[in-house]
Amino acid sequence: MGMPVVHFEIIGTDPQRLRTYYSELFDWQFDVGDAAAEAVSAPGSYGFVHPHDGGIPGGVGGGTGYPHRTLFYVGVPDVEAALQQAERLGGTRVSGPHPNRDETLVVGFFTDPEGHLVGLAAAGAPQ
Repeated sequence: MGMPVVHFEIIGTDPQRLRTYYSELFDWQFDVGDAAAEAVSAPGSYGFVHPHDGGIPGGVGGGTGYPHRTLFYVGVPDVEAALQQAERLGGTRVSGPHPNRDETLVVGFFTDPEGHLVGLAAAGAPQ
């Protein structure tokens, strides 16, 4: 397999309500804090889900003004290079690269040729 899916997100305007819903539905437990970037979720409104029996980690967040979406992130070595490749292949850059505050994670977003939003994530500062 090529580059793996490393994270999922569910973003909406009422992140607490979404976390309560998914907690009751799937027994997910959340660690609430900041997302990788404010482009992802309002500060202090992002709930991380850590898998216990396999699966990938994820998060539920958002806030007022954040569009409703579900999203997966693909792990890449370099977000900027991956965004450029997505554009060369007919996709459209939405935003990024966005490093988190301590520059240990970088995220970016693009849409594929049919308009599906896809996230990219890489360790470290953008190149």
